[in-house]
Amino acid sequence: MNWDDTRDFLAVARRGTLSGAAGDLETSIATLSRRIERLERSLKLTLFVRHQTGYRLTREGIDLVEKAEVLERAALALIDEADRHARVEGRVRLATAENFATALLLPELPVLRTRYPSLELELVTDIATTNLHRRDADLALRVVRPERGNVTLRRVGTLGYGVYASPAYMAQRETARQPGVSVSAEAAREGAEWFIGWDESYAHLPASRWLSQRQGGGSLALTTTSLSAQVSAAKAGLGLAVLPHFLARESGLVCREDAPTLDQPIYLVIHADLVSAPRIRAVADFLLELVTRNATRLERGE
Repeated sequence: MNWDDTRDFLAVARRGTLSGAAGDLETSIATLSRRIERLERSLKLTLFVRHQTGYRLTREGIDLVEKAEVLERAALALIDEADRHARVEGRVRLATAENFATALLLPELPVLRTRYPSLELELVTDIATTNLHRRDADLALRVVRPERGNVTLRRVGTLGYGVYASPAYMAQRETARQPGVSVSAEAAREGAEWFIGWDESYAHLPASRWLSQRQGGGSLALTTTSLSAQVSAAKAGLGLAVLPHFLARESGLVCREDAPTLDQPIYLVIHADLVSAPRIRAVADFLLELVTRNATRLERGE
């Protein structure tokens, strides 16, 4: 028995008349009669005794009702599950860098919440351990292109970088560089270039490699393990840091030079098995819209 046959059979069994069952099923009496006859032929059983007052179940028909109701519950559960997945609801695990999360995504999340109140977003900012192929996350917004895994990706923007410092640090450097100014040994040391870098465990990062090549005769004033700590250190006047334009400028830092060779593409990465899921698609579309709207800000900090 398939679901259509089960539905027809149960409707007639419950109503006791073709007219009542046909009304429930929104079909004609003649069509429903043909379906019941076809079902009886396929099962080689007589399910109903026809009377002028209606249809009465035979013993075989009574035995079949319980089995048909089991199939009915399964079919209705399947339909309900399909409807639930067609709605934008449920949990979505999004992995992204902390700087994207705090400065770009979180201020805009109320918009997503208003659109999809039944959506639950789980934000993962420790992307060093996040692997979409292992299903650590459903989708990601990142500047590192995945080299393997069952994922789809799309380049959605560019993250621009520059060398930044506090206004006080820049003023101090300008003073030390003025010609004809006699300075003490201590002042000369203060006039040397200082950099804020990454801990050696983060030496693989493009910004860390770029700084190592450009550091020259300068010295490291501080190494950190987070971008937010580098921004705070630069604001405190500890030295120069290689930072995304939008984070640095919005923190009141001054750009000493652009670093166009360090600019990185921004990728939207989705686990391939989840691309068509409505909840994943809703978050992906929101992220694409967000990055597109902030394209100039992310690329040049303006």
